[in-house]
Amino acid sequence: MGEKVYVGVDLGGTSIKVGLCDENGKLLQTFEGPTGTELGVDVVLENIAQYVRKLVVDSPYEWEQVAGIGAGIAGFMDIPEGFIKLSPNLGWRNVPIKQILEEKLGKTVKIDNDANVAALGEAWSGAGAGIPNLVCYTLGTGVGGGIIINGSIFQGYKGMAGELGHMVVVPDLEAIQCGCGLKGCLETVSSATGIIRMAKEAVERGEHTSLALVENIMAKDVFDAAKSGDEVALRTINRAALYLGKSMAAVSVVLNPQRFIVGGGVSKAGDILFDAIRKYFYEFAQESAKEGVDIVPASLGNDAGVVGAAGLNLRSL
Repeated sequence: MGEKVYVGVDLGGTSIKVGLCDENGKLLQTFEGPTGTELGVDVVLENIAQYVRKLVVDSPYEWEQVAGIGAGIAGFMDIPEGFIKLSPNLGWRNVPIKQILEEKLGKTVKIDNDANVAALGEAWSGAGAGIPNLVCYTLGTGVGGGIIINGSIFQGYKGMAGELGHMVVVPDLEAIQCGCGLKGCLETVSSATGIIRMAKEAVERGEHTSLALVENIMAKDVFDAAKSGDEVALRTINRAALYLGKSMAAVSVVLNPQRFIVGGGVSKAGDILFDAIRKYFYEFAQESAKEGVDIVPASLGNDAGVVGAAGLNLRSL
C-alpha cells in the first residue's frame, strides 16, 4: 500500500485549510477553500469532506494510504467523544463532528481545539521538534495554549488543559473582566486585544504618545511605536510581557517544560517582546525549574494548525 499519510483539517470561521503530512510531520500538500459558515452545519461538514478528498486526489498518494484524519477547531468540545459543545466562530452548538466525518470519509477522525493542534504541530516538526516536553502560547485576539508531554498533547480531565489565557495573573486592583467571566486573566493584558486596550486607555488619559495620532490603533502600531522609543508603547509591551513571563514561571513549577514556544500574530513583534518575556520569566521562575529552559518563537506560522491536526492520530495521549 506504500507509506502512510495523515490529513489535517484547520477549521476556521471563513476558510478551511487541509493538509497532507507524512509520518515525520512533513507537510506534503495543502488545499484551502471557503467554510460556508452562513450556509449551516451540514454544508460546512460536506465542504470538509470534499476538500479532504480533493487534497488526496490531487496528491501522489492513494486514498487507501490515508491512515487517519484530524481536525482543529476553535471552541469548547468533548474531545474523547469528538463532540463540539460550542464554537463561537462557527456559531455551532452540540455538533458530533467526529461521527459525521467518519461516516462521510470512512476514516478514523480525531478532534482537538485549535491551540492544542498548533502546539502539536510545533512539537512535531516546528520549533519544538525533538523536544518531548514543551508548552506553547498562541498570542492573537486571545491567548491560547497547548501542553505537550512526552511528545503528545495533554488534554486534561475535560479537555481544558492548556487554557493559558485564563490563568488569573493580574492583581485585583489592576484587573478587568475577561470574556470568560473571570477577572484578571492573562488574555486581558497579553493578547492583541489587551495590548490595544491598554494603549487606547493611555491615549484617553492624555498621555504623551505618538499613538494619539493613530486613528485605529492595532497591536502592530503599538510595537512599531515601542521600537521607535515611544515610552507609552514600551510600557504597554512591558506589561504584556511581565504577565506572560510570570505565567510561564508558574507553569514551570507545575510542568517543568524544557521549552516555551510563542506563536500567533503578536509573536511577530520579535526581540522587543521576546527579550522582555525572557527577562521576567528568569526573574520570577524558581531556580531549578528555569535551568536549561528556553523561550523561542513558533516556526510553522499558518501551517501549524494543519500539521498538528494531522498528527492527532499519531501523537495524542
